[in-house]
Amino acid sequence: MGNISIIGTGNMARAIGALAVAGGNSVEIIGRDASKAADLAKALGSSVTTGEFGAVPAGDIVIVALRYADVVPVVIGYGNALADKVIVDISNPFNAAADGLAIPDDTSIAQEVAKAAPAGARVVKAFNTVFGHVLEKGRTPDVFFAGDDAQAKARVAEFVASLDLRPLDVGGLNVAHWLEGTGLVLMGLARHGLGNFDVALGATEYPG
Repeated sequence: MGNISIIGTGNMARAIGALAVAGGNSVEIIGRDASKAADLAKALGSSVTTGEFGAVPAGDIVIVALRYADVVPVVIGYGNALADKVIVDISNPFNAAADGLAIPDDTSIAQEVAKAAPAGARVVKAFNTVFGHVLEKGRTPDVFFAGDDAQAKARVAEFVASLDLRPLDVGGLNVAHWLEGTGLVLMGLARHGLGNFDVALGATEYPG
């Protein structure tokens, strides 16, 4: 399978990391707080390693599992350490009430990451329409993803499939803004339409 680095030690890092290990991927956990990274790596299994924050990640795919406001600054801080990596942004730039986006209408966090990323890095938006606790409960929702590089998207799709999830390509990186808006739809369904957060968005095919 793949070599995956996860920058972050929160709920999504834990959920994706656990599935990645179960799917046979090599996993590296990286955090500003080395002790938190070590604790998460230990919880995920003896095969999981930790990396130094700011150093070149071991994984070919680097999942940035951070709050949206931290994503671009961290990518900038890493600089050339992310050269030639596939960077996966999973963030949702919600406002304080989580009823609107906290970014302009003509961009997305993923697009801003692409502007900040070093030469050779490819950016894919994914996982932002999936709740971490849904993954932790063993559910297998669809994972929508967007990006401009076909090879990078193929690698991310292969990784998603290794988690026993269904990868669904929604288009170029410009669509990342609408994926972030779809994250708001998911929040709205959880709060109002269904009244609980045990929910996931997906696509149903109706042949013929």
